[in-house]
Amino acid sequence: MVAATMPAAALLAELEPAVARLLERHMAQTKEWFPHQLVPYSQGRDFDEGYQWSPEETALPATVRSALFVNLLTEDNLPYYFRTIEATFGRREAWGEWNRRWTAEEGRHSIVIRDYLTVTRAVDPVALERARMAQVSAGLVPEPELPHDVLVYVALQELATRIAHHNTGKLIDDGVGYEVMKRVASDENRHYLFYRDLAAAALELDPSGMILAIERQVREFEMPGTGIVDFDTHARAIAKAGIYDFGIHHGQILVPVVLRHWGVEEVTGLSDEAERARDALVTRIDRIGKAGKRQARKRLEAEAAEARVPEPV
Repeated sequence: MVAATMPAAALLAELEPAVARLLERHMAQTKEWFPHQLVPYSQGRDFDEGYQWSPEETALPATVRSALFVNLLTEDNLPYYFRTIEATFGRREAWGEWNRRWTAEEGRHSIVIRDYLTVTRAVDPVALERARMAQVSAGLVPEPELPHDVLVYVALQELATRIAHHNTGKLIDDGVGYEVMKRVASDENRHYLFYRDLAAAALELDPSGMILAIERQVREFEMPGTGIVDFDTHARAIAKAGIYDFGIHHGQILVPVVLRHWGVEEVTGLSDEAERARDALVTRIDRIGKAGKRQARKRLEAEAAEARVPEPV
């Protein structure tokens, strides 16, 4: 059991006006879009009885297929993310209104990605459906004990998801596929901004509690999609393709959000425990940055070695 300096109920009550303000901002910035207008249905055809998928049906590299596979199955786990957020924040007033709106927007993501993949036959539909059944049947998502931790986790997770979708889209040599992932990433970015700024408001109300939560969530953070069938294999492929790795996690999430936007190193009035947690947090972020550089260096060395291998005569 973890503890915070401000009781959960008190923090949620104090944050409710900020939730209402950020929801209003979100709605003002949101643009309506329709999954059916993005999917190239004219490319579709029936799947005959006994059909077996082959990688030759798509020009997408295996690494990009892995990313699309993980991205979609992460979106499929929406019911459990909704459950966690509603259980933490409640269903009344602005908290409930935000959660329902967020859920409605997130629901489009699995629709449009799955339809695109099915129509273009970019991945094995049988393997995909079996993995979806396993993923959703297990219902594995992080379930932090305190709202402080939930705020931190969803901010980091939404940004990580946006980055993964965006970087995947850039590697799809198909304008339609790029637009699909770009549209989904745009939604994820607005969700990230909502949670990022709500966490910043919580940091002002309960600095010690939030610093402790940030340290826990950075220490325990896992790439979105953990629990998916063969996730480790897919994660290695995703890192190899430069879609999401330690370097990206450090340079595009931890530094700009945790160190700059939340300004954890400048927060004052911390308890002794929170001071120690902040020291550990900053040290960990530095170590992750160094690990990212090592990973990038090894990837470049591997690519160079692969380029030197002579073609068979």
